[in-house]
Amino acid sequence: MKALQFTLPVTHDKSVIVQEEQLPHFYPYLHRHNEAQLTWIQEGEGTLVAGTSMHTFAANDVFFLSANQPHLFKNNPEYFVADSGKKVRAMMVFFNPHGKLSSLFDLPEVKVLGNMINQHTGGFKLPSQHVTSVSRSIQEMQQTKGINRFMQFFQLLKSLHNISENLVPLSMTPVDKVSESEGVRISTIYNYIMQNYDSMISLEDVAAEAHMTPQAFCRYFKKHTGHTFVTFLNEMRINEACKKLANGRCDSISNVAYTTGFNSITNFNRVFKSVMGNSPREYLESYRSNVR
Repeated sequence: MKALQFTLPVTHDKSVIVQEEQLPHFYPYLHRHNEAQLTWIQEGEGTLVAGTSMHTFAANDVFFLSANQPHLFKNNPEYFVADSGKKVRAMMVFFNPHGKLSSLFDLPEVKVLGNMINQHTGGFKLPSQHVTSVSRSIQEMQQTKGINRFMQFFQLLKSLHNISENLVPLSMTPVDKVSESEGVRISTIYNYIMQNYDSMISLEDVAAEAHMTPQAFCRYFKKHTGHTFVTFLNEMRINEACKKLANGRCDSISNVAYTTGFNSITNFNRVFKSVMGNSPREYLESYRSNVR
């Protein structure tokens, strides 16, 4: 899937960019860029869309996104409320493995790092036990320049390579090469679903947003995401339900169900178990036992 092309403010004298962000919310549209991206979330909560998969993100998460991988760090709704006081902070490392660095990654001594990058085109989330060391490396890179930053960058890649066998892909769906207009349409569809998942959204509603008939939309959505509309919507709702259960903002499981777009507890429990592998109550008990 090809999303909105996003051009980074790349300077010609740098092969590796370290960027620090502090904003009310992250860029709210599905997009991609030629650079691979390592992101350390310092503050902020929401849902990461990587390819066609969804993952919760929160402070102290580290994600790797491959070059040209469609992605979106979609903050929770409260981040878009005026004067909410909410903000996000993140540090990101950008580099283009197929640009200026490509010949370097072909060197015999460095090829193992290039292979590691090529093997993780679906991106990955860093295991929590490695976040402290990797985030420290990102901070050190941000504080240096020139050859010192470049050397630290390769030390960082070496650290990721050392744990690469334990990394779980964010997405198993390959990047399709489709037109830019289709990227815009997919972005519009994703954002519409993410903004309306908690209401009684219908196939006809989302098809109209994409300016398609319901039948054409079903074929199009399945082709470019690998999901049916209902499957994607259910996964979005369950992802949001997990966040509500974990942060304790809803006073009951039934309240979680109704505020994430389900019209019955029975249906919520059934869908939740099919997506997560356990019931909402079992999920909540497991979460509480792990955070004690």
